Amino acid sequence: MNDDNLTALGARIDRTNELLQRMLAEVAKTPSTHAIFVDAGYLYAAAGRLVAGTEDRRSFDLDAEGLIDALIDRARTIFADSRLLRVYWYDGARRRIHTAEQQSIAELPDVKVRLGNLNANNQQKGVDSLIRTDLESLARHRAISDAALLGGDEDLVSAVEAAQGYGARVHLWGIEAPEGRNQAEPLLWEVDSQRTLDLDFFKPYVSRRTAPTYDATTAARPTREDVRFVGAQIAAKWLAARGRETVGELLPGHPYLPGSVDQDLLVEAEGLLQYSLRGQADLRRALRDGFWEHLQAQY
Repeated sequence: MNDDNLTALGARIDRTNELLQRMLAEVAKTPSTHAIFVDAGYLYAAAGRLVAGTEDRRSFDLDAEGLIDALIDRARTIFADSRLLRVYWYDGARRRIHTAEQQSIAELPDVKVRLGNLNANNQQKGVDSLIRTDLESLARHRAISDAALLGGDEDLVSAVEAAQGYGARVHLWGIEAPEGRNQAEPLLWEVDSQRTLDLDFFKPYVSRRTAPTYDATTAARPTREDVRFVGAQIAAKWLAARGRETVGELLPGHPYLPGSVDQDLLVEAEGLLQYSLRGQADLRRALRDGFWEHLQAQY
């Protein structure tokens, strides 16, 4: 090889090295990006049990805005050299229609609400697949380098694996359990790191709700027919609001209602009657009879 060729080769090598150095400099200036993924079903159940002693959402209030700000602040301390992409909030809703609370959360800055379905037993459906889709897509497109996942379901393992397959690191955040464990072991095994948020973290954002009381000593006791009519009235209202398919899922369980649904029926009936049905088995039976009679007449 003559001197001219060597000179040209050396120039090309120098040019290549220069381009590589520029690329590395640009990469160094580009901040890492993280996102927070919240399984609201896990959050309400675990935080409610920890602070309020119950998993029933109707029994406590959650300051979602304050809690989301606290989660963002916690992520900022953990991912110090990273910027937040956004917070993803996954929850269930009947026919995937936002409740007033979910709508207010969706309006918060840097928050994206994603809804799965909620069946007649108040069980979330499709939430885990939404989390997997978002985690995988964001990791594949290099939109995030780190994901903070607040959840505990074993079904989230595939979401973790999908994101890790594209190079993202997944950090599992859990909620302190009063006893035992509220996160699946296979999920704990797969993630890159684990952290537990304790009682002191959640106390400012969860408060026990005061249940309405009805004075049975001053209010006139309704008749069984009155209560039966209210049961039918509630069934009609639920059919209109929740949809025939959703409410129809209850039919195979006749004459029994799932505990959460039975509690919904009781609370709504007491509100309409302005009378407590607690400890009054005959009126509770009349309420369920009216509910079932109307429901069965529609199918």
